[in-house]
Amino acid sequence: MPLKSIRVLDLSRLLPGPYCTMLLADFGAEVIKVEEPAKGDYARAYEPKLDEDSAMFHSLNRNKKSVCLDLKSENGKNEFLKMAESADVIVESFRPGVMERLGLDYATLKRINPRLVYCAITGYGQTGPFADKPGHDINYLSFAGLLNLMGDQKGKPVVPATQIADIGGGALLGTIGILLALLEREKSGEGQFVDVSMLDGVIAWLQTLLPDYLNAEAEPKRGKEMLNGGRACYSVYETKDERYLSVGALEPKFWEKFCQVIGRHDFVPLLEAPLHEQHRMKYEIQLIISQKTLAEWLNLFSDVEACVSPVLTFEEMIEHPQVIAREMIQSVNHSTQGTIKHIGIPIKLSETPGKIYSRAPKLGEHTDERQKNLN
Repeated sequence: MPLKSIRVLDLSRLLPGPYCTMLLADFGAEVIKVEEPAKGDYARAYEPKLDEDSAMFHSLNRNKKSVCLDLKSENGKNEFLKMAESADVIVESFRPGVMERLGLDYATLKRINPRLVYCAITGYGQTGPFADKPGHDINYLSFAGLLNLMGDQKGKPVVPATQIADIGGGALLGTIGILLALLEREKSGEGQFVDVSMLDGVIAWLQTLLPDYLNAEAEPKRGKEMLNGGRACYSVYETKDERYLSVGALEPKFWEKFCQVIGRHDFVPLLEAPLHEQHRMKYEIQLIISQKTLAEWLNLFSDVEACVSPVLTFEEMIEHPQVIAREMIQSVNHSTQGTIKHIGIPIKLSETPGKIYSRAPKLGEHTDERQKNLN
């Protein structure tokens, strides 16, 4: 596996850091969760549980080991310093200053291991007036200006159902930063500090919206933009049986096919029509879509390239042939739970693919093993 020689010490908890180190572990890195004795990662306590740990914890922490250390004690600190001597990567998600107060900051660790890649995933980054402030996904989306654009034109902003900043802005960019630093280390022999801000990450995702404002001062409006529900060709419509059909017919060729199937050829030249015309089309399209069930519409669009899709439930998604073909839901044997299902690995490598090879660790399961290795 491509990362089998890489050792990662993971001090992070909950979602962003553990997702980052999960990706590294899936491709062979030895990831050791360094957890607080008795409590451990807060995500262990979430509901629903599979055993004493939550389903989410099992998913995010597969392929990892767990070592309990009290980093506030002299003994725990010394144990961690010994572990850091042979580590390639450290990932933490504390607010800036926490690791320095523990005497385990990058400057300290770099002296004992110059090759160390140290990644800090935080809400606002290591610098700036908000560096020390607490926050969660909804706060980062708010400051980035993204939450203001989510939802219907006349309603309040809609909170997304998944954590965009945590995963997209934090975990994924943290993973990329670590891999870039490891790649550079092959040339220089030196590690470096990887500073990942979830707010920065969300701002970097605004590629279809922010450049227009930066260069033309075109302030986007909720429910009025091309890709946030303002246009009839890119929207969601309710069917007769109270299900939903998503339409992404942005290109003229797809829009033409869509209009043909719904019997409104007069809409074809109106793809780029002004906003008031888009609202009229959306109203009339909704009247048409509401006349048939989701299954009936899917049958009509089955052989038509119009970028039309059903809005699936989880139950339907995991049984979809495309999801099955890509192995995005995998069944894995568990020592106490029998077979449990995991989210699959989204990065497909042809020669050295990632895999799920071990269950999430019990709290402190590998503490004794690690101490023996150190001694």
